[in-house]
Amino acid sequence: MTHSSDIERRALLAGGLALAAVAAPSLAHAEEDKAMYGLIGQMKAAPGKRDDLVAILSESTDAMPGCLSYIVAKDAADADALWITEVWTDKDSHVASLKLPSVQAAIAKARPIIAGFGHRFETVPVGGVGPG
Repeated sequence: MTHSSDIERRALLAGGLALAAVAAPSLAHAEEDKAMYGLIGQMKAAPGKRDDLVAILSESTDAMPGCLSYIVAKDAADADALWITEVWTDKDSHVASLKLPSVQAAIAKARPIIAGFGHRFETVPVGGVGPG
């Protein structure tokens, strides 16, 4: 025998599940919009200018809102290449950083010794391992 309260509970549960199914795509999109943003890119310095480029890129990177990590590394196989690995709270923070006066000044200073760019990868960081 089915009681009216059982039917009401089932209707409520079914309605809740239907609402969840409709809301899930928009919730997933909201989470995706809030996902961390990462970039890994290779930059080529003019011959013999890699250390100068490292110095420029390493200046004033501590004052970029939303930047969780900014690492400049020398390529082990190419004496003129660098790899820059960035992790941001979100893509908007990265875009906003490009408009900062300190970043604009670094770009202007580095431009004459940048010979080109190699690979560039956008990533979605999911976590990390800190110093242990």
